[in-house]
Amino acid sequence: MDFGAQGPGLDSDIATQLLLSRGVARGDLDLHRNPALRGFLPDPSAFQDMDRAAERIAEAVITREPVTVYGDYDVDGATSAALIIRLLRMLGHDARHYIPDRLLEGYGPSGSALLTIGEQGSSLIVTVDCGAMAHEALGMAHDAGIDVIVVDHHKCSPELPRTYALVNPNRLDESDLAAGHGHLAAVGVAFLVAVAVVRTLRQRGYFDSTRAEPDLFALLDLVALGTVADVAAIRGLNRAFVAQGLKVMARRANTGMAALIDASRLKAAPKASDCGFALGPRINAGGRVGEATLGVRLLTTDDPDEARAIAETLSRLNDERRAIEAMVQEEAEEQVAAQHNRSVIVCAGLGWHPGVIGIVAGRIKEKTGKPAVVIALDAETGEGKGSARSISGVDLGAAIIGASESGLLVKGGGHAMAAGMTIKADKLDAFTQWLDERLAGPVARASESQEMLLDLSIAPGGLTPELVEALDSAGPYGVGWPGPRVAVGPVHLVKADVVGNDHLRVIAAGKDGGSFKAIAFRAAESDMGQALLHGASGRRLWLAGRVKIDDWGNRPAAELHLEDAAWAD
Repeated sequence: MDFGAQGPGLDSDIATQLLLSRGVARGDLDLHRNPALRGFLPDPSAFQDMDRAAERIAEAVITREPVTVYGDYDVDGATSAALIIRLLRMLGHDARHYIPDRLLEGYGPSGSALLTIGEQGSSLIVTVDCGAMAHEALGMAHDAGIDVIVVDHHKCSPELPRTYALVNPNRLDESDLAAGHGHLAAVGVAFLVAVAVVRTLRQRGYFDSTRAEPDLFALLDLVALGTVADVAAIRGLNRAFVAQGLKVMARRANTGMAALIDASRLKAAPKASDCGFALGPRINAGGRVGEATLGVRLLTTDDPDEARAIAETLSRLNDERRAIEAMVQEEAEEQVAAQHNRSVIVCAGLGWHPGVIGIVAGRIKEKTGKPAVVIALDAETGEGKGSARSISGVDLGAAIIGASESGLLVKGGGHAMAAGMTIKADKLDAFTQWLDERLAGPVARASESQEMLLDLSIAPGGLTPELVEALDSAGPYGVGWPGPRVAVGPVHLVKADVVGNDHLRVIAAGKDGGSFKAIAFRAAESDMGQALLHGASGRRLWLAGRVKIDDWGNRPAAELHLEDAAWAD
């Protein structure tokens, strides 16, 4: 690829090459350079039960029927619930919210909670980011005469629960067009529901000179946050959701979102990576180690003082979460060494906090390159709550559903990259063996294709802020649309040391006179980290990773987020 000298055509040339390398046809380049909703948004009516759900919600709006939104306690659940609530407010209605307590109620709708909500006056309940596999709970609500609309994206079984409507692109009876959107997060599905509801109300003459149609684009900041934080694939419609949602987020029109950005100490308009590493973890902290409703309350309030107080509370809870996570991770990693021959890493411990096991599973997955399951066991109940994270190419959600159907789990479900489960302690060994055998082939095939693919090779002097901006122009990046990886070299190390919590910091320079900083997060104890700390003196290397802007100094500088290194001679 010719990346030439930096000049007027640099951005478009690099963006074109990156888009082509990610599978975009030449005829679709303009569509993908600035992904907009009009180029990717499907007709919501293509999805099973969508029109039925939209009609029912529209009827509730017109008659001012009490509605409760039943969400999940993670970011996708909070943003999905906030989106439906804010939609109803735009339409002149409102809704209550119900978020289950992670420790006391676990994941998904419970029959007792649904019945209580109905007894309190809500004859319509909309569940978001949960419900696809809640057969018993939804059956109880159905028998009690409560209409429940499920808006979800998790894997479904062939037999669907009894609901008024179930909107989920991962239904097994979906059309090819709808199934092609199975990578949407729940908040993305919720946005499609919002489009369908507004269209239904328009057809029914709800909007007139005194009642304007709502600006649904104003909800895209919620969609972007939930999509990135739920690690949904950033391709197709999700790229448009995130690209446009980040623009909405930068306008700071959502009072709670603005307070969240301020509490995260972001100096510039949020990027996709900020949703995953700064904003999302704070929303998650409420459900993991604090009060589950904090995220929804923050994202639906219009009171600046309330928003500021909740955002500060979430930041404090996030600090507490980190401390708890570090303890659980240390104990879990002690179990990893004995499983080096396994295809799936399974760790379990008594007293581990269920609120951090998903994060720890993600950390172990990153370190081992294998799917990981982390289970918090309760000595009193004899059960464990588990959370799992997968690698690209391995459908962990389907495997967990299979284990549940085989009687190895009390319950379980999820999607390709993440899953949750409840398990009896005496089934742990059998489950571990079953999962290892089930996923041995997919993991082996996925591991064979894990070579690091590079988009660009440059000399140290070429690592500039202008280059970073040019590479960013083909974003947003994430799972399914990987950020560009760059190799820089040959270089020699000027300095290598450990900073923070196991982070490796490197200053490198080349013969062209260029120098730069590189950092490898949580990598000081890795083989690469030890080699750079102790064995690189006097040797030339190539360093590879993703380039970012470091704006902490007086002038922005480009730095390398280091992922790999190789000797140059």
